[in-house]
Amino acid sequence: MKVSLKYYTIKYLIMILLLIIAVWAGLFYAYILDEVHDNVDDGLRDRKIQIIKAVYLNPQLLKNNDFGFNEFKINPITAGEYKNKSRLYNKMYYMEYDDKDQPYRVLEADFIDQYKMNQRLVIRTSTVEEDELIYDLTTALIVLYIVLVISIVVVNGYLLNKAMRPFYLILDKLKKYQFGIPAEQENKEYIIKEFEELNVEINEMIERNELVFYQQKQFIENASHELQTPLAIVINKIDLLIQNDDLDEKNLNFLTGVKNDLRRMVGLNKSLLMLSKIENSQFNKTAGVDFNALIGKLVQNYEDFIEFKKVDVNIIEKGSFEADFNRDLADILLSNLLKNAIKYNNEEGTLNIMIEDDRITFQNSGAAVGLDPSRIFDRFYKQSSDHTSTGLGLSIIKTIIKQYPGWDIVYKFEDKMHYFILEKNKI
Repeated sequence: MKVSLKYYTIKYLIMILLLIIAVWAGLFYAYILDEVHDNVDDGLRDRKIQIIKAVYLNPQLLKNNDFGFNEFKINPITAGEYKNKSRLYNKMYYMEYDDKDQPYRVLEADFIDQYKMNQRLVIRTSTVEEDELIYDLTTALIVLYIVLVISIVVVNGYLLNKAMRPFYLILDKLKKYQFGIPAEQENKEYIIKEFEELNVEINEMIERNELVFYQQKQFIENASHELQTPLAIVINKIDLLIQNDDLDEKNLNFLTGVKNDLRRMVGLNKSLLMLSKIENSQFNKTAGVDFNALIGKLVQNYEDFIEFKKVDVNIIEKGSFEADFNRDLADILLSNLLKNAIKYNNEEGTLNIMIEDDRITFQNSGAAVGLDPSRIFDRFYKQSSDHTSTGLGLSIIKTIIKQYPGWDIVYKFEDKMHYFILEKNKI
């Protein structure tokens, strides 16, 4: 699934941000916990000094053997239990208020009292529960993450929309651009350097393409015209020779064959010119075309050809096939389909033209074997040994269809019948 640049960057920003916040949260938690312990430890060390000083001033404190209001106790120890260094550790103690064990930070320090006795001072202070700290920190980070994501999406969306506006204008211009159709060149200046360069390069590319297109168009038209004239002259001269009574049958047949070949060259020249014009989008104007009426008109125009082949033509209207189409191309499209269905039909064969809302089917009898669906619309592919065929009729049909997105033409062979199915609105 393709996404726009805006959502593409946001997706990766969110993924990277989630990873960064997860790592940062772990480091932040370790740092906060270390700071809490460090501050508590400093307080315990300070209290140790204060309590030992108080013991020397008030010997009654030596009787404080259990934790009370002051959260410390002093117990006598033997000389062997005496340690010079203070010890800090965490320990759980029961709390009546919460009716459960709570974490405490504990300091143990041994000292010698004024009576030269070894004493052990134990001081405790309540600390923040780590699970509560984790919960609070996680909650804060989730809120922070959501706020950051929303902020990034909004800010990134706004900034990208603003920054990419010139790009969308250039893209829209390219979508509307068509060969051979003059378009106004707007000299817009963009703040972003890359878009300015892109616009300049695209304008220059369009100018180059238009020049090449014009030169190619002129060349094809001139070449076609230059070929048509001598071919027509040669055919006329051959007609004059054929009318000569001095020709024997052999020479007459020879000249007739040459004339037919020249006529085929004329048809080939016209077909190639037509293909070139279609591919170069020289039939851009469209209008509403009633294909039902056009088919009826074409069948009338080909009455002589139909009678010559003795083909039974049936127009079956199951719907109204209408579309915005170039009228000339619609005429060429249907003419080629109709001529193809009649020309390669059997004598006294059948042609059924079924018209639906989104489909026109040409069903005709003909060759007893099907044609190659993968090659039938290729240029110069011939479906029979007919030397009068240029092999471009079906190729012209396919080229016309390619000019209209959502349209298609397919070939099928079923029950000894050939089907050419024209469809629209397939998107």
